[in-house]
Amino acid sequence: MEKRIDDKCIFCKICKGEVDTQLLYEDEEYVVFKDRAPYAQHHYLVVTKNHIPDAKCLKKDQLNIVSTMKGIGRKILEDSGADMNDSRFGFHWPPFHTVSHLHMHAISPASKMGLLGRIVFKPDSFVFVTPEYVESRLQA
Repeated sequence: MEKRIDDKCIFCKICKGEVDTQLLYEDEEYVVFKDRAPYAQHHYLVVTKNHIPDAKCLKKDQLNIVSTMKGIGRKILEDSGADMNDSRFGFHWPPFHTVSHLHMHAISPASKMGLLGRIVFKPDSFVFVTPEYVESRLQA
């Protein structure tokens, strides 16, 4: 599959190295960097290099993207010494995202988020969904 890039997308620019951002992880398909407005001590974004607008746009044959993103997010949190028993992973569900480029939040400790963070990152709400929700939707 040919990679899509949106020259106006900030995450595409980060993936191409056009924006000075410290990458915590990079491979052929994904990058990880710290959220610019973290809601917890460990708040990272796992981003696809391929420009996919959001999790709602994923197709059944792209199910592996979700599990790969979660695996990368878990590894980054573990490597940073985060409490894996107090972590949260998920995607903002359209139209509730600020960047229209597929990215998964990996957050820890979730229990230390303030009120706004608990609202914005409430699992399986109309705003934020877990990787498991996306996977079950793709499998249906």
